[in-house]
Amino acid sequence: MAEHSFHLKADWPGGRNSVGNIEAGNLKTDISIPPEMNGPGIGTNPDEMLLGAAATCYIITLAAKLERAGITPAEMTLESEGIVEVNDKGVITYKTIIHRPYVKSEAGHQKKIERYMEQSEESCMISRALKGNVDIRLEKKFESL
Repeated sequence: MAEHSFHLKADWPGGRNSVGNIEAGNLKTDISIPPEMNGPGIGTNPDEMLLGAAATCYIITLAAKLERAGITPAEMTLESEGIVEVNDKGVITYKTIIHRPYVKSEAGHQKKIERYMEQSEESCMISRALKGNVDIRLEKKFESL
């Protein structure tokens, strides 16, 4: 069994509304609390990063499954939405991620592609890590050439 280790370094200069930064391999960015949560909104934030991790894992997994099946889409995109709830006691919970994959390919591949869209959500390591804590949904769209 292989294990891979990833590292992140964070610098945070002070209180809640400060702006810090993170470095993890090719990821280098400022971080702060988003404006939706009364923060400065500079750089990225944990909500966007979790959504980004889930979305990139999903689309890369889908691409790999299509490649292994010998399917080369004419176009493939993904829009993802993260829904965060703040209850009346101020408890913040990441509730839902909705992936909206779009694939344009030959009509004969539609059933396979839709099956791979579903399997990709189930087999993506980020989706598996979030399972039981965040509801992950798919809104698939296929278009024939």
